[in-house]
Amino acid sequence: MSTIILGLSAYYHDSAAALIIDGEIIAAAHEERFTRIKHDPSFPHHAIAYVISEAGISYNDISVISFYDKPFIKFERLLETYHAFVPKGLMSFLSAIPVWIKEKLFFKRMLKDELKKIGTKKIPILFPEHHLSHAASAFYPSPFKEAAVLTIDGVGEWATTTIGYAKDNEIKIIRELHFPHSLGLLYSAFTYYTGFRVNSGEYKLMGLAPYGNPDSEETKSFKELILNELADLREDGSLLLNMKYFNFATGLRMTNNKKWTKLFGFPPRTEEMPISQNYMNMALAIQQVTEEIMIKLAETAKKLTNSENLVMAGGVALNSVGNGKLLKTGLFKDIWIQPAAGDAGGALGAAYLGWYLWKGEKRTKIDTPDSMKGAFLGPEFSEKEIKGVIRKYKASYNYYDSFEELIEFTASKINEGNVVGWYQGRMEYGPRALGNRSILGDARNPDMQKKMNLKIKYREGFRPFAPTVLEEDINEYFDINCPSPYMLHVIPVLDKRLVSLPENFNQLELYKRLYTLRSDVPAITHIDNSARIQSVSRTTNFKYWSLINEFKKQTGYGVIVNTSFNVRGEPIVCTPDDAFRCFMRTEMDYLVLGNFIFDKKMQKNLENDSNWKEEFKLD
Repeated sequence: MSTIILGLSAYYHDSAAALIIDGEIIAAAHEERFTRIKHDPSFPHHAIAYVISEAGISYNDISVISFYDKPFIKFERLLETYHAFVPKGLMSFLSAIPVWIKEKLFFKRMLKDELKKIGTKKIPILFPEHHLSHAASAFYPSPFKEAAVLTIDGVGEWATTTIGYAKDNEIKIIRELHFPHSLGLLYSAFTYYTGFRVNSGEYKLMGLAPYGNPDSEETKSFKELILNELADLREDGSLLLNMKYFNFATGLRMTNNKKWTKLFGFPPRTEEMPISQNYMNMALAIQQVTEEIMIKLAETAKKLTNSENLVMAGGVALNSVGNGKLLKTGLFKDIWIQPAAGDAGGALGAAYLGWYLWKGEKRTKIDTPDSMKGAFLGPEFSEKEIKGVIRKYKASYNYYDSFEELIEFTASKINEGNVVGWYQGRMEYGPRALGNRSILGDARNPDMQKKMNLKIKYREGFRPFAPTVLEEDINEYFDINCPSPYMLHVIPVLDKRLVSLPENFNQLELYKRLYTLRSDVPAITHIDNSARIQSVSRTTNFKYWSLINEFKKQTGYGVIVNTSFNVRGEPIVCTPDDAFRCFMRTEMDYLVLGNFIFDKKMQKNLENDSNWKEEFKLD
């Protein structure tokens, strides 16, 4: 009889569900993709319903449910923190504690009440520690028999960073760094101060950092202030935060704004404010400090474990710039990072712990390149459901029986400078679109980044776009000699691809730098001549690989722009209906849903339909 384990994460941000049967990942998905609420923290009813349906089982078939952290220990940390900082934090205490007493203190009962809405069977519930769930999500699907394990995030129960060693089915935590001393929270404090939203804007801060001037005395001064005033960094990568500068432990904001303003010489930025050079230099300074800490932690992990392999998870493991720098050190023979490294991935790790620790199974089958199935673990929709969307919106389309003709047409439209929504197969698990829910463009087009940011994604113009490159062509464009399938490494573009920059480049204002031609693939070359790369394998995603390969046949370039199929503030699209609505509400030119192609110009005959005007805001 099969052992079926349901892993859950919920109630903080990025709720998710994952299902494992006899040690194999069957399905995993974020709740936000179904509810359309970005970073949805609510109980993952929709994600649970999906993974159960995908597996072809009922709720009563589940052997055990595994939740990704220990709520009672989290409550203990909350109480001890308020006690330690008395009399500070009264307003935060009065805001947080009633919620815990009313709901989370009786967490197990609340969880069971939610599960009763799905099924009546009494199923055992496990509560592994938060960072152990992260570690499990990193090691068990990796291609390694043994590895050093590094998990870094804001905070779990008490731990903010852990170093461990994993072999066979066991994971041993060797060292922990505890709250409030946290690299993740330090980075989030700068996210807040530079005007972005905590727990969702950290990647914006990372994208802003290259606009900082590395030769500026201000940048160097900011880095010194971080290391001398805000954080005491030790040689092993651990750090102690100077809590007089931070309010996150007991307050309602990340930073003590008065002290930061006095320290750095300017106030926190609001979202409406323009981004001046001092915020860019600040972003660069904290990014450099973060990279230094990540490398020191990896060095410590190497010393403690003597392993040739490293696996990583936790929100900071999504810092792809830091990951690229770490890869370049050559500290480890190989590094594998969980593509759903944040809290959503905790659901998968919790499920794995049910199999390997609760069930005690041996880890005998190790897949190459990994067990994640390309992270294509979400729902897939049929042609019947696509036809339902066509009928609903009276949409005009062309249908291609031949996949070869479909990709030939699509590649030609990308070559002509069009932006294409590409929707195929199962949805991705994790924060990145990897070729099944993607918006695509020509990496050679110098206007493509501006067009995609301002007319498609409706987001800040400085934000970079990622290239997808044929796995076999990766070292034709980028300074890397291994695959990077999950868009988790920022790597330099090869010198042979670059063009000369003006001598005063770093002194130019932001958008003049942004729109200065830097390479022969300008749409994916960031301001510092780097790119957050995704390599695509013929075996992992044949359709997407075939499209890029066809583009290469037509143009000689085996690389295109890939960004997630969504607009600012919305999750990546899940259903064909989501995709069509996003297509109509933006200035995308074409949409490919399976074998159906929609041309925006073909929908123009519906502009006089009042229902369409209301639905898609066509005026």
